[in-house]
Amino acid sequence: MSARRKPDPTAEFFAGLAEHDYDPLLERANGTVRFDLRDGKRVNRWLVSFEHGEVTVSRANRAADCVVRADKALFDQIAAGKTNDTAAVLRGAMTIDGEMELIMVLRKVFPGPRRRRGRGRNGRRPA
Repeated sequence: MSARRKPDPTAEFFAGLAEHDYDPLLERANGTVRFDLRDGKRVNRWLVSFEHGEVTVSRANRAADCVVRADKALFDQIAAGKTNDTAAVLRGAMTIDGEMELIMVLRKVFPGPRRRRGRGRNGRRPA
């Protein structure tokens, strides 16, 4: 019997970024964003560097232009498109230090919340 691995939306999100060496949504930005994600007593770190659309992802623990801190469980929800990152910041569940404009650019590649099928932006069925 093989043990099933639990899905890891955070690892999948960063792996997806790393797969695309170039992302046109990040073409106008240059910098580094480090994500410090608490998982119990551990802190998982992901460093995303982008320069004119070229993206690299590593697990390096080094200085960055912008640092995002959150619980890994919360970031799993953000990476899965189930929780809005802006709402998480506004309620204090996620903090951002440094060059805020970098996270504003990077959030373009975050998955959006899933909408219910057959409903428009306002939650109502189209007429």
